[in-house]
Amino acid sequence: QVQVVESGGGLVQAGGSLRLSCAASGSDIFSINLMDWYRQAPGKQRELVAGMISGRSANYADSVKGRFTISRDNAKNTVYLQMNSLKPEDTAVYYCHAEIRTVRGFSYSYWGQGTQVTVSS
Repeated sequence: QVQVVESGGGLVQAGGSLRLSCAASGSDIFSINLMDWYRQAPGKQRELVAGMISGRSANYADSVKGRFTISRDNAKNTVYLQMNSLKPEDTAVYYCHAEIRTVRGFSYSYWGQGTQVTVSS
């Protein structure tokens, strides 16, 4: 069994900051191949915001480069998204995604339930 749980969303004024956290847990986890953040605004498709493959550098959507930073704590199976200089267009539900290799040797994609981020102008 595996769970992926986000936290840290909320309401913030434009120019402010928020930090999202996402923790993967469960007895079936053998290793985590990648963890990344997506977002979906009303009426729009879900888009990749930031991603980090284990042992490699991070990648970011052009719209958030220089403002958002993704980081991982491998010991805690946790990924963070530090969001600075937030803009109203960053308003969306943010989802954590993880590709996890289980103890049975197979890899699966897991999604969190989503956390709302609202940026007021």
